[in-house]
Amino acid sequence: MTHLFGQPETFVDESVAGFVDIYSHFVQPVPHGVIRSTATPQGKVAVIAGGGSGHYPAFAGYVGPGLADGAVCGNVFASPSTRWVYDVAKAAHRGGGVVLGFGNYAGDILNFGLAAERLRAEGIPAELLVVTDDVASEGQGANGERRGIAGDVVAFKIAGAAAEAGYSFDDVVRVSRHANDVTRSMGIAFAGCTLPGESEPLFTVTEGHMGVGLGIHGEPGISEEPIGTPSEIADLLVDKVLAGRPEGTPGPGQGGKVAVLVNGLGSTKYEELFLLYVPIAARLRAAGYQIVAPQVGELVTSLDMAGASLTVTWLDEELERLWTAPAQCPALSVGATIETTPAPRYVAPTEEVADYSGTPEAAQQAGQQVAALIEAVRDVLKDAEAELGRIDAIAGDGDHGTGMVNGSVAAAQAARTAADAGAGAGATLSAAGGAWADRAGGTSGVIWGVLLHAFADKLGDAGKPTAQQVAEGATASVEAVMRLAGARVGNKTMLDAQVPFAEKLAERVGAGDDLKTAFTTAAQAATAAAEATKDLRPQIGRARPLAERSLGHPDAGAVSLALVTRTIADKL
Repeated sequence: MTHLFGQPETFVDESVAGFVDIYSHFVQPVPHGVIRSTATPQGKVAVIAGGGSGHYPAFAGYVGPGLADGAVCGNVFASPSTRWVYDVAKAAHRGGGVVLGFGNYAGDILNFGLAAERLRAEGIPAELLVVTDDVASEGQGANGERRGIAGDVVAFKIAGAAAEAGYSFDDVVRVSRHANDVTRSMGIAFAGCTLPGESEPLFTVTEGHMGVGLGIHGEPGISEEPIGTPSEIADLLVDKVLAGRPEGTPGPGQGGKVAVLVNGLGSTKYEELFLLYVPIAARLRAAGYQIVAPQVGELVTSLDMAGASLTVTWLDEELERLWTAPAQCPALSVGATIETTPAPRYVAPTEEVADYSGTPEAAQQAGQQVAALIEAVRDVLKDAEAELGRIDAIAGDGDHGTGMVNGSVAAAQAARTAADAGAGAGATLSAAGGAWADRAGGTSGVIWGVLLHAFADKLGDAGKPTAQQVAEGATASVEAVMRLAGARVGNKTMLDAQVPFAEKLAERVGAGDDLKTAFTTAAQAATAAAEATKDLRPQIGRARPLAERSLGHPDAGAVSLALVTRTIADKL
């Protein structure tokens, strides 16, 4: 388990603080991430790596000359928020555009995608490098593609080398996406990992067995098999990876060069990985492949998970040149030393202070009521954190409770600040939505941010919102979440509770019920619908590859949505 964590909610911030102090010759801190502390030329393409924390040396460990220009550090196993990605990208941008690299998970796609849209709106070229190397999740990851695991290292190294060599923006995007296309990985786990502050692992493996096809966010394997000898494990990993060989690459017996990574997931010792590499290399060489610059060690971890993964990249001449090009960063040193000079220290831009002067008194009173409601939600979610995490860990990564608490704590603080400054109901709720999305990160963070913003637009700041405005806000929030997430009722998401809530609220308000009565009835509908999700199979998100495990258990997002509606109904 994770023994040293201080306060779990500050685990990432304190860990990053230590990292930047130790490696100040490579990196300097920016809000929620790091950028290079060495100078880069104007016009160079900036490569940003990122995702949830808990995977060191991914992602901050790969920032340095020849590799990434910056890294975004989300909460443990949770995507960084859109704002965090945007801020790090802006800090690293040198005029040549930004390539945003991350593993293929729903929260990352949403947050990095929205950040890219914001950068483009400001005239900054921005494209996504979505890593999809995990053969175990073929067709089951986000967007119907494979998940991203240790193949991140190859894709980011190729992108960084191309940018360092002066490639154009379009060519950095081209070659890094090509590297991802010809990379495949497969992993096994002997034991699950434990989130900071928790006493139990996110999953367990039957004694004498190993989970096959794990995820790097604490997701269990797709199946379990008896632990074999190193040679037998090597056979399993090589067979699985070669079975997923990219179309158009040389097959066994046809020759060709490959990059090989044997990756430890957090608790598997380097000596064990070296030992495992021997039969892996023998199998690949026997198949006619030439191994180029292999990497063995902890490359993309999952906190303290015990296990290993194999990554193979089929190299052409260009990819080989970029794979072996010089790079120096905290976690990887390749080739000749790159001469550098110090970069100016980063200075964060000042935040604008919102002006709520002129807000009518009735609207200010409504803003105070909204702030009080969000504070009540915060308190209830704190009490429910462990249970929401337990539900989420059944087929996911177990971070939902933590994300909901982080988001609601930030939202309550922002709402109170706005309300005390004279904001109306809409402005108070909008401030809460922005803070929730920024602090929670992950899929639920960006979704709750969009939900609250859409709700806030309907409440307005003219006075005390009517029951009809509240019902319209609920409907608008459903529409906004559907547009953003691409989900529908029946996909086993929070929408399975949110839609019945909004429909029942509109129905009862239309029938003449007062707001508290209508809201209470709608919350009951949301609660019943959330419970009914136990009979559904997840169709999107991290739980999709483990759909069978999810049967018999409700969706954590739907449960938390229902809990929020009940809390508000009680306090109205």
